[in-house]
Amino acid sequence: MILSLAPFQGITDSVYRNLYKDYFTGIDKYYTPFFTGIHKDNSRSLRGEEIDVNCNDVNTLTPQILGNDAEEIIRFASQCKMMGYKEINLNMGCPFPRVANKVRGCGLMAEPKRVNELFDKIFNNIDIKFSLKCRLGYYQDTEIDELIDGFNTYPFSEIIIHPRIGKQLYTGNADVDRFAELVPKINRPLVYNGDIFTIEDFNRISAKLPDIKMFMLGRGLLTNPFLADEIKGKTFDNEEKKKKLHHFVVSLYLERLRHAGGSPKIIGCMKEMWSYLMNSFEDPQNIWRKIKKINNLDVYEETVEIIFRDENLIPQKNVNE
Repeated sequence: MILSLAPFQGITDSVYRNLYKDYFTGIDKYYTPFFTGIHKDNSRSLRGEEIDVNCNDVNTLTPQILGNDAEEIIRFASQCKMMGYKEINLNMGCPFPRVANKVRGCGLMAEPKRVNELFDKIFNNIDIKFSLKCRLGYYQDTEIDELIDGFNTYPFSEIIIHPRIGKQLYTGNADVDRFAELVPKINRPLVYNGDIFTIEDFNRISAKLPDIKMFMLGRGLLTNPFLADEIKGKTFDNEEKKKKLHHFVVSLYLERLRHAGGSPKIIGCMKEMWSYLMNSFEDPQNIWRKIKKINNLDVYEETVEIIFRDENLIPQKNVNE
C-alpha cells in the first residue's frame, strides 16, 4: 500500500513536508502545492526552497502545476526534469470558483474536447512521468466519463480521483461507489482521495475498493498527522502521541519563524494548520476559541503550551477494529 499527502496551498510547503518526514513515517509520496505562471525558461516561480532539489527529495516529491496552456505545462515538465524530478502532476481537481471560472483546475473537466487536445499536446512533447489529479467533474459526476478514452490512450503514471464534483467543494460525501464504478474502466494506476479522516473511514473505503492499493490523504492527515502511520499499523499511547505532536507543532512554528525572518505574518499560516489540527483533540471548539483570537507571536507560543498542557487527544483506534 502506498500513501501520499495531498498538496494544500499555504500549509504543505517544503517546511511542513520536511519536518513531517522527520516526525512521521507513514507517507510514501508528496506533492508540492500547485505552481502557476511558468511563462518562460528559468521562471522565478521555480526558484526557492519549495522546489529546490537541495531542500527536497526528488524521489518522493512530485511538483504540481495548475494551468490549461499546453506550452506552459510542457515548459514546467522540462524544467522539473532538468532539476532531477521524475514526475510532474497536473491539478485538474481544484474546485474553487476563482480557479474553475478561468477553466483551470476542476473547471477544465467541463470541457472534455479541450482537455483531450491538451493531453495530446503534452504527451507528444514531454519526457517525464505525468500524473493527474481530478474530480468526477465540475458540474456533473458524468463529466469524467468523457475523459476515460484519453486516460486510457495516454501513458499517465497515475490518476488521482477525488469522487466529488467541483461545485460541491467539500460538502456532502465523497462518492466511493462512483469511484468503484470507474476502476474497471480506467487502465491506469488509480489513487483514491477523499474523506479519509479516521482508521474507520479507511477500513470502510478500502473494503469497497479491493483493487486499489494507493490512497491520498488530505484533510484527514492535517487533522491527525499520525493517520498514515496508524493506517499502516503503528500504535501510540496517548501520552507518547501528545508529546510527539507537541514537538512537531513547536518545531514547525520555529522553522516557519526562521524562514519568515521572525515576521508575525506566520500566525495566519499556523492558524490555518490549527483549523484542521484542533479536531484531533476532544474539545476542538475550545481550542479554536483560543487560537482564532491570537494576534502576536508571544500569545501564540503561550496558547500552544496551554493547549498541550490542558487538552486531551482523541484516543487511537486499531486499524482492524
